[in-house]
Order: sequence, then structure tokens, then C-alpha cells
Amino acid sequence: MTVKSDLEKAIASSEAAKGSYSMMAQSTEDEQVKQTFEQMSSDIDRHLQYLNGRLNFLNENNELNQQ
Repeated sequence: MTVKSDLEKAIASSEAAKGSYSMMAQSTEDEQVKQTFEQMSSDIDRHLQYLNGRLNFLNENNELNQQ
């Protein structure tokens, strides 16, 4: 495995988790639970931003990609 493939897998997993959290938030009528899932989805957004930034940096600065 490479760092790039690890980042891509982490991004895919995070996006799947975000989708699950969003679905769970919509399917509950308990406001406290809804807020918890919405907060978890928001936390995942920050993780995705970081992971995508690292992947973009890697793609832009990897010497093998420049050839």
C-alpha cells in the first residue's frame, strides 16, 4: 500500500460514515440523537477537509506524478 491509496481509502470510509450519520439524523425523531449525529457529520467534514488537503498536496508534490 501507498500513502496515496491509504488516503483514498480513508476518504472513502469517511464519506460513507458521513452518509450514515446524515441518514441516521434524518430518521430519528429524538432531537438529542439528531443533534449528536449532525455533530458527528460535521466532525467528519473537518476530517475530510484535512484528508483531501493531504491527498492534494501529495498529488501536487509527488515527483513521480510530475514526470
